[in-house]
Amino acid sequence: MTADVEMKDPHAAPSASISSAASSSTLQHLKEIASLIETGAYAKEVRRIVRAVRLTIVIRRKLKASVVAAFLAFALPPGSEALSRLSSYLPKEDEHDMDVDTASSASQVPAKHSLPELEIYCYLLVLIFLIDQKRYNEAKVCASASIARLRNINRRTVDVLASRLYFYYSYIYELTDSLAEIRGTLLALHRMATLRHDELGQETLLNLLLRNYLHYNLYDQAEKLRSKAPRFEAHSNQQFCRYLFYLGKIRTIQLEYTDAKESLLQAARKAPATARGFRIQCNKWAIIVRLLLGEIPERTVFMQKGMKKALTPYFELTNAVRVGDLELFRTVADKFASTFSSDGTRNLIVRLRHNVIRTGLRNISISYSRISLADVAKKLRLDSDNPVADAESIVSKAIRDGAIDATIDHANGWMVSKETGDVYSTNEPQIAFNSRIAFCLNMHNEAVKALRFPPNSHKEKESAEKRRERQQQEQELAKHIEEEDDDEF
Repeated sequence: MTADVEMKDPHAAPSASISSAASSSTLQHLKEIASLIETGAYAKEVRRIVRAVRLTIVIRRKLKASVVAAFLAFALPPGSEALSRLSSYLPKEDEHDMDVDTASSASQVPAKHSLPELEIYCYLLVLIFLIDQKRYNEAKVCASASIARLRNINRRTVDVLASRLYFYYSYIYELTDSLAEIRGTLLALHRMATLRHDELGQETLLNLLLRNYLHYNLYDQAEKLRSKAPRFEAHSNQQFCRYLFYLGKIRTIQLEYTDAKESLLQAARKAPATARGFRIQCNKWAIIVRLLLGEIPERTVFMQKGMKKALTPYFELTNAVRVGDLELFRTVADKFASTFSSDGTRNLIVRLRHNVIRTGLRNISISYSRISLADVAKKLRLDSDNPVADAESIVSKAIRDGAIDATIDHANGWMVSKETGDVYSTNEPQIAFNSRIAFCLNMHNEAVKALRFPPNSHKEKESAEKRRERQQQEQELAKHIEEEDDDEF
């Protein structure tokens, strides 16, 4: 037995040393993050804690049980309840890795902290590790324990960490398909965040509650909660994008297509470029809403980088609506039925049937100055028992709604189209121009509102050394933001 071990050690030594070096590097990064959190807590600078969370997202793929255990021993006081509880959630790994990590951590004098911010960060770190390891049962227990601990802490420097814990708390229950179990807890947490004036927590919890309701198609309850929730200025761009997306979905179901289109397009525009999945969902719903409004999206919408394959079903659907071919529309709807069901847009596509008929009728009125209702029914491919009568009612409704400019000769069974006038003699160009101006003005106003300035910059002048330090920190933060995968989406 001993000889076998001695024969394997020379071959295993290189890989073990590489693993040990990587673990030591990750542990050192975690210690630097802990120092950043400590500095932010004492100085009451929330931006430092925000940066710590972003740095954690960057190194989350390098986390191992031995590294997390060593960091918990470094960050939490020995014998504390938090240390014993969090250590129990971690799986036992190889003894050699544990010895290496313990030795590397013991080589430095561990500074024991009792800061609530650091304790909550340890909960967040363990929860992220358990989710990445797909240990969902332990993650649910850890998430519940972290939420119970948060109820007893009321510090503004904890709000950023708390919002991330709320997100992962809901996320783990969504992964296990048990979102309904935590709805009452989320409502209680939202009420607590409101009383504590935790605006970031309110944003996060409101979005989690809206997602919870929409997951079960409870659109009326979601709208009641959204309309009665307290209003405040958005603090997180990611949370604001998610709120706009949920608002767009609610407005779509409520037939308020104009407002829905504005919310969905704004959410897609404001979302980070790395949040590809989120932007794809926004574009899918925005395409359906635009079709319901009678608009045809541009081809460039479907050719965006990284979205072409995902938007292919909606491109074919748009083509069917643009042509006004009811038979082609049915074929596309049946062909991609599973995709539309998984996206939650199948019920909306059923509403498009009327738009397809109206588009086909508009094309017919442009092409023919006079056509019989029987031919109209044939070209629209109406499959009813009395297609002529249905065609007559459809044409009558289109004329009344102003979709086409024509008259019906009931005696001869004809649809007589009027001559097309000059569109530039109408108000349509002015309406289109005004909508573009309004869009540009809204974007300018949003950009002005998003401007941020250092606190008290008008009262005191910073020295050259402080300016260099601030600019260096801003550059490092921008670099980490670019490198991260934007975990929130």
